[in-house]
Amino acid sequence: MSELERRKDHHLDIVLNEAVGSTGPALGLGRYTLEYDALPELDLDEVDLTTELLGKTLRAPLVIGAMTGGTERAGEVNRRLARAAAQVGVGMALGSQRAMIVKPELTSTFVVRDVAPDLPLLFGNVGAVQLNYGVDADAIRGAIEAVGADALNLHLNPLQEAVQPGGDTRFSGLEAKITALSEAIDVPLLLKEVGGGISSTTAAKIADLPVAGVETAGVGGTSWAKVESFRSPEGSPQAEVGRRLAGFGVTTADSIRACRRVLDERQVVIGSGGVRTGMDVAVAIALGADAAAYAAPVLEAAMRSEEDAVRALETMIYELRVICFCTGARTPRDLRQVTLVDARQ
Repeated sequence: MSELERRKDHHLDIVLNEAVGSTGPALGLGRYTLEYDALPELDLDEVDLTTELLGKTLRAPLVIGAMTGGTERAGEVNRRLARAAAQVGVGMALGSQRAMIVKPELTSTFVVRDVAPDLPLLFGNVGAVQLNYGVDADAIRGAIEAVGADALNLHLNPLQEAVQPGGDTRFSGLEAKITALSEAIDVPLLLKEVGGGISSTTAAKIADLPVAGVETAGVGGTSWAKVESFRSPEGSPQAEVGRRLAGFGVTTADSIRACRRVLDERQVVIGSGGVRTGMDVAVAIALGADAAAYAAPVLEAAMRSEEDAVRALETMIYELRVICFCTGARTPRDLRQVTLVDARQ
C-alpha cells in the first residue's frame, strides 16, 4: 500500500473512531428550528420533496457528501453508498479523485456507476490547489469521464492543507485557473469547502467566476483540521494548531446565508457542515440552500451495512416530509417562507 493509500484509510479510521467535530460556540444548524404550524391546511400526501438540482431530478433535496476513495476498503464504502443513494433517489459526491489521477490503478475505488446505474446525480471531486501542482484540465476531464460524473466539486481547503503533514499550500493564482477549468470541462463545476465554510468575502470572489454553485461545508461538522491533527506527530506545531483551529471558519448557517445573498439565483447553494437530521436539512433550505449534503452519519451506517445506509437516508427524507407538513410547506422551497426560530432562546 502506498503512502497515499495509507493516508486515505487513516482518514476513514480517524473520522469513524475519533472526536473530530468542530469546536466552538453555536456550531452548525442545530441552533435553529422552524415555526410549528398546528393548522397547516395541507395533507401529508401533498408534500412533494422532488428537487431539480443541476439538471437532475432527486427524490428529495439531499446529497451524500464527499468522503472517500483510493483504497480497496474505501471503494467498497463508495459502492455501498452509491447503491443506497440510487435506491433512495438522492445524489452522491465522491471523495478526492487525486488518488486515481496520481495512480490510475486506483480508479476502480471511485467507479460506482456499474453497481448503481440509476444514481441520479454523481459529483466528481478534485482539490482546487492541485491546479498549482501539475493536475491539468485533461487529467480532470479524464477523472470525470472515468467515473461518469454529472458535475465536479472543486474543493477549497487551505486550513486542512496548512496543518496536514506535507500539505499543498500554494493557493495563489487559483481564480484564473478555476475559470479556465470551468471553460474546459463539459459538466457543471462547483466550489466546496471541507469544514471551514464559505464566507461573504469568498462568496463575492466566487460570484465573479463561471461556476455553477457552491457547497458550504461550514463549521459545525467534521473538522478536517482536527482530522489532520491526529495524523501529525504528537507535539508538532501542526498537531497542536490543528486542534486549536478546529472551529476556525464560518458556521454553516452563516455560510449558507452569505452564499445565497451574494451568488446569482442560477447558482446552486448546497448546505453542508454538521447536517445530521431532517431538521438540519429543512433549516439549511430555509436559510437559502437548494439542497443539503451530509456525510458522517451515513458513513457510519454504511460501515455496518448497505441496508443501514438506506434506512438512514429514508429516515432523513421522512423527517423532512413531516417537517414540511407541520410547517405548511408543500415543497422544500416553500420552507424559505417559514419563520426560523433560534432554538437557544
